[in-house]
Amino acid sequence: MKRKLTDPEMTAAHATRRGFLGVAATGFAGLALPGAVAASSGAGAKTMAGGAQATVPLVHADGSYDIVPLAKDTVSLAVMQTRVRPVDAANPEKGRRENLAHMLDLIDGVQTWSVPKDLLFFHEFPITGFRFEWTREEALRVAIEIPGPETEEISKAARKYKCYIVFGSYVRDADWPGHLLSITTIIGPDGRIVDKHWKARSLMGVFQIGTTPIELMTSTVFNCYDRYVEMYGLDHVIPVTRTPLGNLCLSSTQGEFELFRAMALKGGEIFLRTATGGFMQNDMWATAYYNKVFCAVCNNAVSPDISRVFEDAGSGGSSVYGPRGEVLAEARSAHEQAVTAIIPIAAFRAQHRIPDLCWPLYKPIYDQYVQQYPASKFTKALPATLQEAGKYLRYDRNWK
Repeated sequence: MKRKLTDPEMTAAHATRRGFLGVAATGFAGLALPGAVAASSGAGAKTMAGGAQATVPLVHADGSYDIVPLAKDTVSLAVMQTRVRPVDAANPEKGRRENLAHMLDLIDGVQTWSVPKDLLFFHEFPITGFRFEWTREEALRVAIEIPGPETEEISKAARKYKCYIVFGSYVRDADWPGHLLSITTIIGPDGRIVDKHWKARSLMGVFQIGTTPIELMTSTVFNCYDRYVEMYGLDHVIPVTRTPLGNLCLSSTQGEFELFRAMALKGGEIFLRTATGGFMQNDMWATAYYNKVFCAVCNNAVSPDISRVFEDAGSGGSSVYGPRGEVLAEARSAHEQAVTAIIPIAAFRAQHRIPDLCWPLYKPIYDQYVQQYPASKFTKALPATLQEAGKYLRYDRNWK
């Protein structure tokens, strides 16, 4: 069963960030970041006097989920497997312009030399690129702002071709001074920014250079959890963006089954996952098969100019999976290309249900579980380098 959002609820989704928590009174707190069409199902939290929160359901008890009417019965998707080209942190504007021009050129190509697509999906860093060597200061110089000159140009392309465009980027935000954000953005066919999804969490405890542990410096929902919920509400912790093409879930997080299960429980239908080399096809297959959803992954193509990395290291593999785990499309090589698939969203929605869990079996274990690393550490301090992050995040971990 699907529940259509009413016109007032959709209108509320266009509230500004400062008015964001105020829509909770409608039962749809956390509907959207600025300019969203309609975001997560159910609701989130309304901040009351004194900081208390009045919660409302995040998942409907009857198994239904919220939708907006579909614009068409099928969705034409192009997964844009393109290069990662790091910009010069000392002179980032030139590199960003060049990367953006390449991105726009490929948009023109895929929309004019083949059947036009409804949804173009780029990887994690098409504009800024990525280097492990960047300090926080350097990465913040490289990062874009949303909205900003880059999103203005992408918005023009979205309007020109009447399509949705999804892409990731390092982002700096005046509301989060000093924080390096990894955000996946949706721009709609009218050129508006539909939604912005933060990275939920980074893998922790797995990276090192030589014998020195390092951690990513990205501010995620998990390591900014307390302030993130205060600003955006509980509902946007696990965001689902409801569009006329279907319910979209965006993520650059890998190997986190619970995250994608939670998105599916909230009504996610099309999962768009970005990567930069480090991902596994089995993870993408599992997201689709176990949650009975569509899952696409966009990885980088062969990428020169990344120091200490071979050009083809971790490249290629972009693909699209259907709700039975079937491969709908996959990259022919590790080079730049559009991986295209048709998603029969209307037929899918007519029979789709959220996952059916025997929750009493699992709840006692989850209730007692304590995660390895404490949440919200980046709201207390911001390490300047990967090495500092490694020390900071690990010194007070909960596990032995």
